[in-house]
Amino acid sequence: MALSIWEALAVFAAGVGAGTINTIVGSGTLITFPVLLATGLSPITANVSNALGLVPGSISGAIGYRAELRGQTARVLRLGATALLGGLAGAALLLALPSEAFNTIVPALIALALILVVLQPRLARAVQRRHTARGTEPNPHGGPALHTGLLLASGYGGYFGAAQGILYLSLMGLLLDDSLQRINAVKNVLGAVVNGVAAVFFLFVADFDWTAVLLIAVGSAVGGQLGARVGRKLKPEVLRAFIVVVGSIAIVQLLLR
Repeated sequence: MALSIWEALAVFAAGVGAGTINTIVGSGTLITFPVLLATGLSPITANVSNALGLVPGSISGAIGYRAELRGQTARVLRLGATALLGGLAGAALLLALPSEAFNTIVPALIALALILVVLQPRLARAVQRRHTARGTEPNPHGGPALHTGLLLASGYGGYFGAAQGILYLSLMGLLLDDSLQRINAVKNVLGAVVNGVAAVFFLFVADFDWTAVLLIAVGSAVGGQLGARVGRKLKPEVLRAFIVVVGSIAIVQLLLR
């Protein structure tokens, strides 16, 4: 469909905002998706176009966090493989299930994720004390519990993706012994993997709007760099507070949809 100049500008601006927010924490879909719906796209076409358009933003954000990714190659490869499988399954579910399928459970998932983000320092210390008492070392890749959680979160990400990054941050923050910024860097790569595999899947089996895709793609790529510049400078406490604020807004918006 043809967009007016004002609609095109709105979609581009939404792409910039989504790329910025996704790189710092997640939930960028809650900016782009309503804007695409407002232009007249159907929910499925808007969702697919959004997924395709956000791929460059995810890659841009991951590049912006390349310093924090150093030394994490093995971790990224292992977790990325799990995210890829989950994202592909979620993309397939998008075409098989009604768009309302996750409406009830997603706000509860985000609320739980926010609680884990807030409690993460205390829980991480408790886990470390447990390892010390047992004389064991934490699994640098999170173990089966993290892979199971990421598989489910990535499945949701391939299906819709709003606040997917918050789910990743809460899971990795709890189960990985590392700084929040380094975990955030991995989150950006996982987001790129899920968006990428979903995008490839949608290219062959779903309808999308190329104009919307291109506008969001350019906007989100710009936003990814902006988000990396801002996010990397935030102290852990500030970043954690920002996650909670964005997540809370996401819950409210999802409940009011």
